[in-house]
Amino acid sequence: MAPPTYTADAPPARLAPRVRRVQILVAPSAARGRMSPGLAAGLLIAGWVVLNLAYLLIDCPLDLSADEAHYWHWSRHLDWSYYSKGPLVAWLIRGGCELFGPTPFAVRLPAVLSSAALLAGLYRLGADAFRSTRVGLATVALAMTLPPVAAGAVVMTIDPPFLACWCWALVAVMRAVERGRAWWWLLAGVCCGLGVLAKYTMLLFPVAVAGFLLAHRRHEFRRPGFWLMFALTTAGCLPILIWNAGNGWVSARHVFGQAGVTAAGVRWLGPPEFAAGQFGLLLGFWFVAFAAAGWRYAPHRPGGPCHHLLWWMSVPVWLVFFAASLRNPGQANWPAAAYVGGLVLAVGWVRDHLHRRAVRVGLVVAVVVGLGSSVALRFPGLTRPILSTLAGPSTDADPTPVRKLDPTARLRGWRALAAELDRVRGRVRSETGTDPVLAGMRWTVPGELSFYCQGHPEAYSFGPALADRHSQYDLWRPNPTADAQAFRGRSFVYVGDEIPDARAVFERVEPPIRVVYAEAGVPVAVWTIWVGHGFRGFPEPRAAAGY
Repeated sequence: MAPPTYTADAPPARLAPRVRRVQILVAPSAARGRMSPGLAAGLLIAGWVVLNLAYLLIDCPLDLSADEAHYWHWSRHLDWSYYSKGPLVAWLIRGGCELFGPTPFAVRLPAVLSSAALLAGLYRLGADAFRSTRVGLATVALAMTLPPVAAGAVVMTIDPPFLACWCWALVAVMRAVERGRAWWWLLAGVCCGLGVLAKYTMLLFPVAVAGFLLAHRRHEFRRPGFWLMFALTTAGCLPILIWNAGNGWVSARHVFGQAGVTAAGVRWLGPPEFAAGQFGLLLGFWFVAFAAAGWRYAPHRPGGPCHHLLWWMSVPVWLVFFAASLRNPGQANWPAAAYVGGLVLAVGWVRDHLHRRAVRVGLVVAVVVGLGSSVALRFPGLTRPILSTLAGPSTDADPTPVRKLDPTARLRGWRALAAELDRVRGRVRSETGTDPVLAGMRWTVPGELSFYCQGHPEAYSFGPALADRHSQYDLWRPNPTADAQAFRGRSFVYVGDEIPDARAVFERVEPPIRVVYAEAGVPVAVWTIWVGHGFRGFPEPRAAAGY
């Protein structure tokens, strides 16, 4: 074939630019057809918020938990701090109730918003630590499959706002370390100050940051940034300290008791039990990924400063609670803060090992089990028939065996109990001419009674006189256990077990009323209602179980 010829109007040198122009025009067109990971993460979080709000608004099957009702009770008595926690949870619940009234939706609204803030922070951590918005998106999507995250989005305890504060404080420190700007340290300090008001575990944050700086960035101690964060964290402690100074330092005694400082002996099986519990909580796979990432990104191994920061904010924090299990079994949610940075590292580790069949299979199983568990927790009626069959039949000694397998059973039936209490209260009112006093035998009960009974009446706890642990009810005065004269001669409607030597406490006690709450024929909860007339007081209170 003869070589091509060119005319003066189309010289060869002009062909290349025309080809490049075509390529430049095509590339943006292709890019417009793909959604950016950041936008996808934003849409996921927005959808998460909408679905959770709809769940709470449209016939939510779960009543308030004992903790939620207790914190709502706090919100009716606003203060600078409370017996076992700082004031943030009460302030947030009060804000929701001021907007929407004393409803379950109002109590749980801050949990939905805190969950959204946590997910947004996880996206930022993943994107910054691994320089990949796709890792950020994957962290958000996978976090949504974890049952603790799903539960924390619709159940308002101290953890949702605390974890949101921890996460954004970590985002700010990461930015401060990378960019060297003091205002990121300022943001970290604000988040730490707020986080302390939610949960005392926030005090571990500046300690963990200090460990990172000592190991990797000692020159930061010669700059004002870290000290600014530390000062703002301390400022967040001031309301708690001032309140405790006027209330006998009850929070300190409570924390020491919870941490096992005052416990006798050593629980040698505590650490393996703790690890096994965390293994189950994280569906096995994510616990293994967390441990593997902890080794992969350890300070002595190659990695960037962001990876090492996340390690210091997760593994040492987890080990604190692991060590504490030698003295006290603790609760499953205690090391939750460790999993904020730990989840980001785990996702990074999974990304690097997806070529392994075991990792791919484990990830798929964890996602499927996590989503299934989250749905079951939110809609317990779907699995209750199966769980009741596994739990076995009801007996006089164990009338509600399903409670051993179904954690949501503790969030069911309170409205039914309140309806029966209202009926009893109305009868006693018509017979005596005065409203009876409402009380529970343990500290977990009065908040539920006050929230669900008509008119939200004040409710009290007999706990301190019956060997229950101390609580906020000891501090509100007057109360029946410390100020008998303020209630002498009154009639009480109370819920719980029989009071030992009740004739010394009341002039007369009516026969008990047993309330059984069942769903689809399955007994889920059982309570006993008592009516005592002529309150005399508790002559010899039994020693409380502790702080």
